[in-house]
Amino acid sequence: MNNELPTFRLGIAGFASDEQQAIERVLHSGAGEAATWEVGDADNADAWWLNGARTQSVGGGRIRVAPAIPTAHALQMHLPDIDRPVAFAEPVPPGVEARCKFNLEAPGTMKAVLQQFDAWFAPVVAQFCLASHVVEHQSALGAGQFELRVNSELLAVVDMHGDAAVRGTAGPADFEEAVWSRAAGGPMPENFVHSSLSQLMWQYALRTQRDVLPRHYRTGLLYFRRAPRLPQSLLKDSHLLVMRELVLAPGTFADLMQRCGMDDARLARELAALYFVGSITSNPKRAARAPNEPSTRSHLVTVPDSEAPADSKPLRQVGLYDLTAPAPLRPDR
Repeated sequence: MNNELPTFRLGIAGFASDEQQAIERVLHSGAGEAATWEVGDADNADAWWLNGARTQSVGGGRIRVAPAIPTAHALQMHLPDIDRPVAFAEPVPPGVEARCKFNLEAPGTMKAVLQQFDAWFAPVVAQFCLASHVVEHQSALGAGQFELRVNSELLAVVDMHGDAAVRGTAGPADFEEAVWSRAAGGPMPENFVHSSLSQLMWQYALRTQRDVLPRHYRTGLLYFRRAPRLPQSLLKDSHLLVMRELVLAPGTFADLMQRCGMDDARLARELAALYFVGSITSNPKRAARAPNEPSTRSHLVTVPDSEAPADSKPLRQVGLYDLTAPAPLRPDR
C-alpha cells in the first residue's frame, strides 16, 4: 500500500510578503515528517504562526497581531480559548507565554516547530492513515466489525456502520503491512482514539490530496440525501452551500460548479466529504423525498444510478427551503 500523508493548514498573521514566502519555502520543503503543511485561510487553520514583532498583549489573555500587508486586517485572539497549537516568530512579545517559537532567519527552527506540531497532531495522523486504509480496501470490507493488525499488534478496530478506534501513536509506516480481518465484536480498546466512522471519513476527505469522489459523481445527477451526522462545528459554509443547492434541486457536477461558484478541485473535495457521510447520492431512489428521511448507515459504497425519477419535483416545491444543516430541513410553522 502506498501510504499518503494528511495535509494540515497553517494560518499566518503579521508577516510581510517576503516573510510569507520564506515560510512557504519551508512548508514546501517537506519539513513535517508525518504530514504535509500548506498556508491556509484563517477560518480553517489547524495551527497558527504569528509574528511576535507585530504582536502585543492587550490583557486578559488576549493578543492583537498587526498586519504587515496594507490589504490585511489585524487579528485578535483570546489565547486561553485557542484549541490548536500556536507558534511565534521571535521576538516573543512581553506578557505572552510561547510554547513554540522560531526564527525567520533560521529555517531549521521553523522545521523544528513543524515537527513539534506533527507530534501534537499524531492522533489525527493515525486516524487519517486508518481512513486511507479503509478507502484502499473498501471493496473487500462488508458489513460488520473488522480489526487491522500488523503482525500480532492491533492497530485499529472499525465497525463499518458505527464507530472506529485507532492506536493514537500509529504512524504511516505502521500501516504499510497491516492486514484486515473480521473481528469477533465487543467493545473497542479504551486506550485508542475513538470517533464515529462518519467523522473519521469526513476528516480524511478534507485532508487527502487524492481525488476520492467516485467517477460517476462527475457525470450524472446528484441528489441530497440527508444532513450529515456530525458535530456542527465540522461543517464549513461551503458544505452548507452545496447541500443548499442540492436541497433546492438535483444537479450535475458541472451544474454545481456554476451554482456554487467553486472550481473543480474544491467542489470535488466538498462533495467527497458529503459522499463519505451519506449526505449526497447519485441514486434517485435514495434521495430525500421529505424532511428527515431516516437512515442509519455510513455511505462508503454507492449505487451507480444517476437517472432522475420521472415523478421527481424540485425540492423548493415541497417546502424544503430552510437552508441550514444539520438542523431539520423544514420551514418554520
